Amino acid sequence: MTVDVTVPDIGDFTDVPVVAVLVSVGDTVAEEDPLIEIESDKATMEVPSPVAGVVKEIKVAEGDNVSEGTLIMVVEGSGAAAAPTEAPKAEAAPAAAPAAAAPAPVAAAPVTDAGFSKVHASPSVRAFARRVEVDLNKVNGTGRKGRILREDIEKALKSSVAPAAAAAGAQGGMGIPPIPAVDFSKFGPVEDVEMPRIKKLSGPALHKYWLNIPHVTHNDEADITDLDKYRKEMDTMAKENGYRVTLLSFVIKASVSALKEHWEVNSSIHPDGDKLIKKDYYNIGFAADTPGGLVVPVIKDADRKGIVEISKDLMELSGKARAGELKSADMSGATFTISSLGGIGGTSFTPIVNAPEVAILGLTRSKMAPVWNGEEFVPRLMQPLSLSYDHRAIDGALAARFCVTLKTLLGDMRKLMW
Repeated sequence: MTVDVTVPDIGDFTDVPVVAVLVSVGDTVAEEDPLIEIESDKATMEVPSPVAGVVKEIKVAEGDNVSEGTLIMVVEGSGAAAAPTEAPKAEAAPAAAPAAAAPAPVAAAPVTDAGFSKVHASPSVRAFARRVEVDLNKVNGTGRKGRILREDIEKALKSSVAPAAAAAGAQGGMGIPPIPAVDFSKFGPVEDVEMPRIKKLSGPALHKYWLNIPHVTHNDEADITDLDKYRKEMDTMAKENGYRVTLLSFVIKASVSALKEHWEVNSSIHPDGDKLIKKDYYNIGFAADTPGGLVVPVIKDADRKGIVEISKDLMELSGKARAGELKSADMSGATFTISSLGGIGGTSFTPIVNAPEVAILGLTRSKMAPVWNGEEFVPRLMQPLSLSYDHRAIDGALAARFCVTLKTLLGDMRKLMW
């Protein structure tokens, strides 16, 4: 029997480009073998074969855009009836979400995929060209037999930046002058090191958010002396059951309570720009460090979970992130994000808001500090808090009140049980 293979559920993404077709007509594939590779701004995903068999027809080519349900291939099955295609496996990628309604400062002309399949370039080079919006049909390849290299695209990009910026300025737009290219080899030995895939994907998204969102960061401190003693007791018991209890579990729990009291921090800006979308659910994203860079898994329905369940979710999702096994569903739907650098150090930083969220909380390393109690200085364990927020949705007073609520909850663990 023949099986039509379609794109499975890939979250909220549509028109995702195919960056590589991994099989040819006549190839024998096993169940779960990858057939194509697609790339969103969150992750690169492989679409697996739902059955073992032989590839009879390929319905897409590199450069085509696909969405959930798009027919990509016909496979003649050699086993039992086909099972539904599972969600694609994603390589670890940062917690970026589609941008809010605000337009980018400089609108780049779209690059069509027509003719992409005719040029001589690798899948990674094609993906890079789409990301930086360079038409491969207009690039001269300097590789063997005219193959287009990444360096050729970078050269074409540099040659087009200056005229584009000048044109934007002439039209009265918000053109941002490009950073001039520098030949660093004049000053000493240099080497080009390929960026991890995660950073290649997250970079443009972070740039977009930084340009479109009026960021403000509010810094504060929470006294976690008593909470940390209790956390260590819980962690000792948790180790015996195969998981850990970290400070982040308590911060997630406290954040949910603070978000309920200050709902605007859990909202999104409506596409029309003149109202907020109030959300009555609480999905908390957290930045997870992986060998390839930061990704942001999401703990769903955190308001319905206790410290133990949140701790187990953190451990499971962090493990999947390090192994590159996160799926798009694991990284979507966040209403608020926490980025913790506590295990590394620092005193404060400015995390970038992940649109369409309107706020993100940064944590750095806690430290013992002398605190005046009205009569004397006493040693207390203080936790720095850095809240970055979208000033269109949250003003300074609201941000300060949110942080006061948060640090009050962290300062008295009994209030976390309310």
